[in-house]
Amino acid sequence: MIDSTEVLADLRVQVKTIDAGLLGRRIRHARQRAGMTQGDAAGTDMSTAYISRIEGGQRRPGADLLIALAERLRCTPEELLAPDDSVITYDAAVVARLTLELDYADLELRTGSAGSTLERVESVLVEAGQTTAVPPDLGHQARLMKAMALEAVGRPAEALEALEVIVERDEDPLRLIRAFTALSRCYQESSDYSRAADVGDRASVLIDQRELEGTAEGLKLAVTVAAAHFERGDTNHAVRVCQRALVCAEALGSPEARAAAYWNTAIMESRQGRIEAALPLASKALSLLEAAEDSRSQTRLRVQLGLLHLRSEPPLAQEALALFGQADRDGQVSGINAADRARIKVGTARALFLVGDLADAEIAARSALEESAGVSALLESEALLLQGEISGARGHGEEAVTHLRMAATRLGTLGSEHGVAQLWFELGALLDQHGLFREAAYAYRSAGTTTGLGRVPSLAAATR
Repeated sequence: MIDSTEVLADLRVQVKTIDAGLLGRRIRHARQRAGMTQGDAAGTDMSTAYISRIEGGQRRPGADLLIALAERLRCTPEELLAPDDSVITYDAAVVARLTLELDYADLELRTGSAGSTLERVESVLVEAGQTTAVPPDLGHQARLMKAMALEAVGRPAEALEALEVIVERDEDPLRLIRAFTALSRCYQESSDYSRAADVGDRASVLIDQRELEGTAEGLKLAVTVAAAHFERGDTNHAVRVCQRALVCAEALGSPEARAAAYWNTAIMESRQGRIEAALPLASKALSLLEAAEDSRSQTRLRVQLGLLHLRSEPPLAQEALALFGQADRDGQVSGINAADRARIKVGTARALFLVGDLADAEIAARSALEESAGVSALLESEALLLQGEISGARGHGEEAVTHLRMAATRLGTLGSEHGVAQLWFELGALLDQHGLFREAAYAYRSAGTTTGLGRVPSLAAATR
């Protein structure tokens, strides 16, 4: 097996620069010479359909895949990649330099420095667009990385636009799967669960089913789309998909695929109120992401795990504080988007309140409100509600009522996204404690309406 880093880097450049049609013909001839079928050549690394597309010049295998394929065909990667004067050649030095830039960009994205990724990829795209010395495949790779970076820095509208272009124009299965996964995730972030769920059907039209179901990236797409189905109310289907994905991910042995399956299953368990079942799943996902060195996802999962600790019975506030603190420190080094920073602040304030540190909880709640303003109306509402709860606990009744009424006004601007009903219920209970029974009734009715029950009168009528 060839494992030299230098040789592998050189092969990656050659794979990108060789004409795909020429490479496909050579692979077909090598297979026929070895007396093998396309299924034999595919082995467990790829589907027969994928081999067929490679031989037809419609797909270009990565360096690792080509090495495995060459071993089965009893030849060397160099034989398959030898230059041919009759086809278009690219500037190997330029391709090598831009490939290295994309490698650095990918590392920055994985470690949380999405802003640096965006700058580096933009530079690659500008240079690639000014020359014919690089193959189109490199530009496709750069565009996908740009879309992922846009999502990571909190520019979802631009990310969605970029991803929609990619899934229309790209043909590489792996890039398409990654793009569809990010597309579903972005639609979920914008609460458009219908489009997020439809991504699964769109992907199955363009990508061979074996490539969708039998790879780590395909499993990550499956559980991401399942999460959208869950939010739409198709709970049983979503849970079945995640359960199948867990079995497949264990068989594949991919840390990232296993983490995605555990993570999404944990979210579904928690949304159904089964916190005790969700906690070990989320903990396993975090351990796997640490092994995969995915800093950005680690930070987000620490926040989610901290929130699960706060919802457990009894709440594990100290454990949550430790997770939020680590997430905050990691975010300062690697960079996280504004919504994640706001979630950390809100969670920290709640944990401090639960451990009885009211002074620090009040400071943290004010910070949470500042951080969430203009970023997430849901988090802003939660921060206002928390401020009211803390003020009440400190004996500042008028101040508490002011915050709670502000929370009611902010919640009134939201629709039926996940979490709104729960905040209305909590608000109703707090208003009850202050003797504001009419406003409390309004909050309870709003909670019912958010979950599909009844109609709510205006807030003005409730406060008269």
